[in-house]
Amino acid sequence: MSITRRVFLRNSGMAVVGTAAIPSFLTRAAYGAESLGGKHKRLVVIFQRGAADGLNIVVPHGEQAYYTMRPSINIPRNAVFDLDGFFGLHPSLSAFQPLWKQRHLAIVHAAGSPDPSRSHFDAQDFMESGTPGVKATEDGWLSRTLHSLPEPGGKSAFRAIALGPSLPRILSGSEPAVAVNNINEFGVGGRNPNAVPISKTFEAMYDQSVDSVLHGTGRETFEAVKMLKSADPSKYTPSANADYPKGRFGDSLKQLAQLIKANLGVQVAFADIGGWDHHVNEGSTQGQIANVLREFSQSLAAFWTDLGDLTEDTVVLTMSEFGRTARENGNRGTDHGHANVMFLMGGPVKGGKVYGRWPGIDQSQLYEGRDLALTTDFRRVIGEAVFHHLGNRSLDQVFPGFDNQPGKFLRYLG
Repeated sequence: MSITRRVFLRNSGMAVVGTAAIPSFLTRAAYGAESLGGKHKRLVVIFQRGAADGLNIVVPHGEQAYYTMRPSINIPRNAVFDLDGFFGLHPSLSAFQPLWKQRHLAIVHAAGSPDPSRSHFDAQDFMESGTPGVKATEDGWLSRTLHSLPEPGGKSAFRAIALGPSLPRILSGSEPAVAVNNINEFGVGGRNPNAVPISKTFEAMYDQSVDSVLHGTGRETFEAVKMLKSADPSKYTPSANADYPKGRFGDSLKQLAQLIKANLGVQVAFADIGGWDHHVNEGSTQGQIANVLREFSQSLAAFWTDLGDLTEDTVVLTMSEFGRTARENGNRGTDHGHANVMFLMGGPVKGGKVYGRWPGIDQSQLYEGRDLALTTDFRRVIGEAVFHHLGNRSLDQVFPGFDNQPGKFLRYLG
C-alpha cells in the first residue's frame, strides 16, 4: 500500500498529515497493527531502585513478630488492605485494590536475588544482568530474552524500549533498544551503556557510526522520531479514568502506553522509580514510603486502565535489588536486607493470590539473623513470563547457569 497524505495510528489519537511518502518501516508500524502492536505479547519490567521495604509494602499482618520488630514504623492491622487473612497491602497501594479483586494482580513474597550483596550497585547489576554473583556478564537478561525470539511482524525500532535518559543494564547487549526520556527526545542504544541522544546531527552521526547496532537501526529510529514529532504527541489524551500522577514515573508510563497503543511493535519495555532507600524516618501509613507507594501504584493503575484491551497481551512485573531489615533501626528506618516482594499484573496473570513460600520472621527464621529469608529466586518468576508469555523456550540462554525448569514455576500465568 502506498501512503502519501495521511496516516492514522489506531488507538493512539495521533494523525500525521504530509505530502512526502511515508517510509516503509512507518507504513508497517501504522498498518501492521495486528502483527506489530495488536496481537503479540508484551513484557513490561519495573525496577524499584533503592531497595524497597517489602515488609511494609505487602505486610505480614498475621505475624506478631512483624509488630514486635517494628514498633514505630509498622502498618497497623486496621490500616492494611487485607488480602488473604495473613498478608495485606499498605494503604497507599489503594489503587491496586481493584486489580487484586479482579484477579489481575498477583504477588510473590520472599523473592529476589540469592546473592548476599548489600551494595545497591552490585545488587542492581546482578538483577539486571540476570547472573547473581557474576560481574563479568556483558549483557542484560531482557536483551537476551529478545535474542532468540522472532520479531513480531515487520522489523520495529521500538521493539525494546527503556523509559529514561540512557539505556539500562537490563537492555544492554546485541539486541537494538531505544531509550525514551521524553517522547519528543529519543535516544538509540545498543552495546553502548549510554543511549545516544538524537539531535539535528543525527543523520551525520548515523553515517559516521562504526557501531553495527546503531548503524543497523539508526535510520529507522530517526524516521520514527520524525513521525512522532510531526504527530504532536504532546496532545495525547489517555483513556478515560486513566489518571496518571505527576512525576517522572507517571510520565514514563503514560508515554509507554502511548507508544504501545500507537502499534509501533513494542515487545519489551523497562521503567524505573527511585526513592526507596529509607534508612531514616521511613514512615508508616504516612511519610516517605507512603508517598512513593502512592506514586508507584497510581502510575501502574493508570497505565493498566490506559491500555484497555491491550492488557490481555501484557504482563507487568516489578522488582527491587533487595529488601530491608526485618527490624527497624534507631533512626525509625530500615537498613539493607535480603528477600523482597514482586508484583505481577496482566491479563494472563492468575491474580488475587500471594505466591511463594513464606519463611517467617521469627528470630530463628531470619536470614543472617536480620533479614527476610529468600524462598523464590527472581529468575524463577521472570523465567515463567519469558517462557510462557513471550514464548522463549531457551531459558538456559536467558539465565545461564540457573536451573529454570518449567516444572518449577510458580504457575501464576493462566
